[in-house]
Amino acid sequence: MTAFATTDTPLSEVLDAGLAERITTAFGHRTVGDLLHTLPRRYRQHGQRYDRRELVDGERVTIIGTVATAATRTYTTKQGQPREMLTLTVKDEDTTFKVVYFAGRRIKFMLPVGTVAMFDGTVSRFRQSLDLKHPEFLVLRSVAGPGGQLKGSGDLAALARLSAEIDAEGGPSLFDRPLLPIYSAKESVTSWDLLGAVVTAIRALVPVVDPLDDAVRQAAGLMGLDEALRKAHLPGCVEDADRAGHRLRFDEAIALQLLLGARRRFVARDPAPASPVRGDGVRAAMESRMPFELTAGQQTVLEEISADLTLDEPMNRLLQGEVGSGKTVVGLLAMLQVVDAGRQCVMLAPTEVLATQHHRSLTAMLGDLGERGRLGAADQATRVVLLTGSMSTAERRAALLDIVTGEAGIVVGTHALIQDSVDFFDLGLVVVDEQHRFGVRQRDRLRAKGRDGMVPHLLVMTATPIPRTIAMTVFGDLEVSELGELPGGRRPISTSVVPARDRPRWVERTWERVREEVGAGHRAYVVCARIDADTTDAPDGATKGGDDDRAGDRPPLVAAVELHQYLSTGPLAGLRIGLMHGRLPPEAKDATMTGFATGDLDVLVSTTVIEVGVDVPEATVMVVMDADRFGVSQLHQLRGRVGRGGLPGLCLLVTNSREGGKAMERLNAVAATTDGFLLAQLDLVQRREGDVLGDAQSGALASLRLLSVVDDGEVIEIARRHAEEILDSDPGLDTHPALAERVRRLSGSDESDYLFKY
Repeated sequence: MTAFATTDTPLSEVLDAGLAERITTAFGHRTVGDLLHTLPRRYRQHGQRYDRRELVDGERVTIIGTVATAATRTYTTKQGQPREMLTLTVKDEDTTFKVVYFAGRRIKFMLPVGTVAMFDGTVSRFRQSLDLKHPEFLVLRSVAGPGGQLKGSGDLAALARLSAEIDAEGGPSLFDRPLLPIYSAKESVTSWDLLGAVVTAIRALVPVVDPLDDAVRQAAGLMGLDEALRKAHLPGCVEDADRAGHRLRFDEAIALQLLLGARRRFVARDPAPASPVRGDGVRAAMESRMPFELTAGQQTVLEEISADLTLDEPMNRLLQGEVGSGKTVVGLLAMLQVVDAGRQCVMLAPTEVLATQHHRSLTAMLGDLGERGRLGAADQATRVVLLTGSMSTAERRAALLDIVTGEAGIVVGTHALIQDSVDFFDLGLVVVDEQHRFGVRQRDRLRAKGRDGMVPHLLVMTATPIPRTIAMTVFGDLEVSELGELPGGRRPISTSVVPARDRPRWVERTWERVREEVGAGHRAYVVCARIDADTTDAPDGATKGGDDDRAGDRPPLVAAVELHQYLSTGPLAGLRIGLMHGRLPPEAKDATMTGFATGDLDVLVSTTVIEVGVDVPEATVMVVMDADRFGVSQLHQLRGRVGRGGLPGLCLLVTNSREGGKAMERLNAVAATTDGFLLAQLDLVQRREGDVLGDAQSGALASLRLLSVVDDGEVIEIARRHAEEILDSDPGLDTHPALAERVRRLSGSDESDYLFKY
């Protein structure tokens, strides 16, 4: 074992090889720095009282108490072997625990009445008793006197030996500390394993060089890094632990903000095609004939985007807004501004269904302004072209020709457009729908699509609201614009939860309401979480399980194929019912969506392929089966498909969840508000950021150990401000090598190499 270690020293050089390997396997920690940047889950305070009313059955607890009584009795095992059971009552302040050892012959001599010991195990409640069965223990003070060695069982025995070494060196006793750290354990590594490893690492650690300047530390009120790494694990008081944890979270936040700031600056290095607003172009013609006025929010956002497009610096803007807030109109007018400058635009959609829908809606909005080259086209007209993977060879060849010659001013397609060998005449703007499905690396591919070294402007849009802290962390390399208000004519959507388990009659009433809406000339969606009975996993983004499921306690998920057949011959017999899911061939999907949009179909039974962008103004009711299997934001997206044509919308969330469970709580929250930003925050709190964000943007975020975008918004904001100041004065981080190394570890060496080459 090494006597001296830095944060880069491998754990195997500091710890026992077996323990080091187990920690690496369980947690991924390979170095001393990795280990010390993992904070305790909580701290056990001397004198801390347990409130017996708050103790949960099955919770792991650590008690420090005095053995009040000890009793033994003999019993016979199933194998016929005699055993001696030891039962202790242990008083921890005002709370009494019953501690049981089924093989207590040797232990009874180590834990006589009057002994002060620490016990660690899982608590169980039986009537008025709090029981710990066979917990690990460590004798802190024996009735035999203070001179004896610490004695213990399991991992606490090894910790006792380490504590004895510290005592022999004259250090403060490990178990007399005011706060004892408790770590999140895994099957092969206990909390006490980690405590022993941390103490061993800290004892070997040489003073750590701080990557932050004194000025930054003082301005942000931060503890030094060396002090923080030590006090995070062995604090002298609660304030020490809080300040140390704050410092370590700040380090992660500033590394992330430096990475995002470097990305913003990297994108701005190359020129973009400046596209000023024209008073006599296709945008002006479109604005003059629009049958409605833009809302104040739309006008403000459009002005921000227009100002960006007039510059020769690439726009990188995120436009987020409520479902139906009019993002598509803003995106169209932005594209027409670029078309007026003689350049092309791309609108990327996550699915072919949505790409086809966008092509249809853009063409309809433009009318003769989108029919360039055709008879009757307006003088300023452009052409809107669709390019998808399911097109015939002839259709694809014609579309590619329009793109490469510049005949197509607006190209609509899926993300394959930026990956395939599609050549543009002069690409000036890329509009991406549903940013949360489109990652940073995909955005970087756009840089090669411009002409003459120009970088296309980028506008990414999402109807999945993103709380401010998410926007600053995940999309921090983008400027953010928000649309909160709905355009005139949009009617509120009423949402109700249908508890199928407790009120089956309400399910019958659900289908009656669908019939009533269809009878009034309207249309209905019915969304399922899986395709058919053979589908094992919920498709198209539905979650795999509810929050309060119990094995065998709920019926299987409703499948779209089976429900389509049931409704067609049962509750909705006589209505024209279509079926849509991800396994259908593209032409079948398009035919079904066209039939629903034109009124040839009354009801559409579907999976979540219709989640975003689909716009059928006559649709007024949305039924979501097994609604507990969907996230809050996803449910908000789904119900946004109705109430788009000036008619009241109705969303019915059918669930087999029990009253009082987390799933029902989530559904009731969705029913209570239509504020997407409020719901997004709730979704984030309930499911945490890893589940909400997915993989698209979370490469760097997945590397964070301590920072939480849910809880650490203030830390993130402060770190962003200081990161910008550092990059302004030292864009290559040449005078901040330790910070540069943190960023490199966060992003990967390849990206940091090109980001910081100035």
